[in-house]
Amino acid sequence: MNLDMDPVDAYLGKRGLLAPWRMKGGPYTGIRCAVVIPALAERRNLLGTLRGLAANSRKELRRALVVVVVNNRPPGIARPEDIADNRETLELLRGMVEGGGSEGRDVLDAGLRLAFIDASSPGLELPAKGGVGLARKIGLDAALRALHEAGADEKAALLSTDADTLVEPNYIEAVRHHFQRPDAWAATVAYAHRFEGSDAEIAAILAYETHLRYHTLGLRLAGSPYAYPTVGSTIVCSARAYVAAGGMNRRQAGEDFYFLQQLAKTGRVEALNATTVHPASRASHRVPFGTGRWVQQRLEGKQQLLTYHPDGYRILGKWLSLVNEHPGASPDTILADLRQIHAPAADFMTAQGFADTWEKLRRNSPDQALFLKQFYRWFDAFKTLKLLHYLRDNGCPLQPLWSAVRTLLDESGHPPAGFPWQRLADDREARITLLHHLRRLEHRA
Repeated sequence: MNLDMDPVDAYLGKRGLLAPWRMKGGPYTGIRCAVVIPALAERRNLLGTLRGLAANSRKELRRALVVVVVNNRPPGIARPEDIADNRETLELLRGMVEGGGSEGRDVLDAGLRLAFIDASSPGLELPAKGGVGLARKIGLDAALRALHEAGADEKAALLSTDADTLVEPNYIEAVRHHFQRPDAWAATVAYAHRFEGSDAEIAAILAYETHLRYHTLGLRLAGSPYAYPTVGSTIVCSARAYVAAGGMNRRQAGEDFYFLQQLAKTGRVEALNATTVHPASRASHRVPFGTGRWVQQRLEGKQQLLTYHPDGYRILGKWLSLVNEHPGASPDTILADLRQIHAPAADFMTAQGFADTWEKLRRNSPDQALFLKQFYRWFDAFKTLKLLHYLRDNGCPLQPLWSAVRTLLDESGHPPAGFPWQRLADDREARITLLHHLRRLEHRA
């Protein structure tokens, strides 16, 4: 990838996960971006996702490669029905790529350039501790190499989505246009879950997406640099950012959270609102947490409609203000001021080794800008979440979702005018209206 992309060779040689898995498809000449889709038991949904991508313009499709990573763990860990479903998915993809099948021919006729990776067949399965993070990494590393070999530069875009997520006809163009900016690093594409399934499933996804947007709003009001949604099907980044962040991690779940954290530590994660992706709202057994598991637990009556206390975000915001406004203060002074705000928060920071870290950062930072940058590398998205959990257990208990949302919207200065809050308990249309308001608010941020 030209002179500036020498780090790609170093990354692929040191961290690239390219064997024993092989990408089949192509040719890859002329590609300037790649869409990577992990697929586990997605035979029923995959074609819909591919057709959504194929609805993008032919001009954009000529520059894009779509890589599907069909994956499962070994038999005995993976469910037999998931392995069987993957076998059918591989047959579909082979027929499409090799030209031997009629199903999905419309996708290829539209100009979509398709490749796939078999991480499912005997001997190619993911290891026992593998999961969606590893599947994404296999696909993204392979896509990075294909872009490298095709001569794409460091602004080449890597797009991560899911096999049950629908995209809009301007998806590829919007992302590619974003990364034409020389300072573009990484972004999260606007998202809106689809309201599908039973009444109970729709109610569950309404509550879950509302919680996600409430949390993002709380972080933004607190001034956190990690105030972005963590939804795997929304992540896009440049090839340069992918390499600098060390590539995708291999986690079974939460891979999106940790990958975005690394992207934010090495550059900037922006909101990309020129297009929207539409994830599914179905229940799932496949990951230990996240959208599918939350919906599943809600349907089973195991998930209450609770969320973080608004006070947790207030305390977080005051903590970050102390740091930003008094970078020259001693750690004892900072902690004493924090103790006046909320004693458990000061206890948490003491236990995290704040004092030693603060002094070390002050010694090693030649200016204030670098000092604050290094501070936020230490007080990252994970520590932020740990603080909220500690506050949850020490004075800021979880709150009913709808009342917490109302409180935070009032504090934001952007409550929905004339909204019937009293109807939220039993009125689905009111909940949909509230969620649409949160979506608009996030898009304007």
